[in-house]
Amino acid sequence: MHIAVAGNIGSGKTTLTGLLGKHYGWEMHFEDVEHNPYLNDFYEDMQRWSFNLQVYYLNNRFTQIQEIKQQSDKIVIQDRTIYEDAFIFAPNLHSMGLMTTRDFENYFSLFSLIESFVSAPDLLIYLRASVPTLVNQIQTRGRNYEESIRLDYLKRLNERYEAWISTYDKGKLLIVDVDNNNYNENPEDLGKIISSIDAEINGLF
Repeated sequence: MHIAVAGNIGSGKTTLTGLLGKHYGWEMHFEDVEHNPYLNDFYEDMQRWSFNLQVYYLNNRFTQIQEIKQQSDKIVIQDRTIYEDAFIFAPNLHSMGLMTTRDFENYFSLFSLIESFVSAPDLLIYLRASVPTLVNQIQTRGRNYEESIRLDYLKRLNERYEAWISTYDKGKLLIVDVDNNNYNENPEDLGKIISSIDAEINGLF
């Protein structure tokens, strides 16, 4: 079984993935932030590096999905999905003039080809968070390359996330309101999420 956690930058995907993986004993697949060769360059010059970064993510996530497919006897939880780059980050960069139309069309054509070879997660957990919550959590974790992220960038991403989730129909969906659920520090809040997941996945076994 494949479970994925989706959400904007700073919404708490990695934290929740780790907590759920530990609770259930699931295999965890994290987004590799530390070894991404484009991330620092991207935040310093988005227009120059946007296409490179998105192709890197596409390759990385497709590789992850292939690995997950090979672990069919296990339950795997994945930090971020292959869909978020294609439906949120890449089109947002294009609309902001930070990715050329030529590059965006090339990227999306490649994504469409890859998508035909992958299956959607059995359960998608979407972390919904307001911009102030995102900013607070980004500042708390203190990644240097994220210091230059602009508020309008986060706001645009949030709008695209909401538009994507409102039409998501590829599988089961669980929405967590991060503004009102402090699962990282409050065991009761985490328990609420676990109860909701139990209710969703009981029908998947």
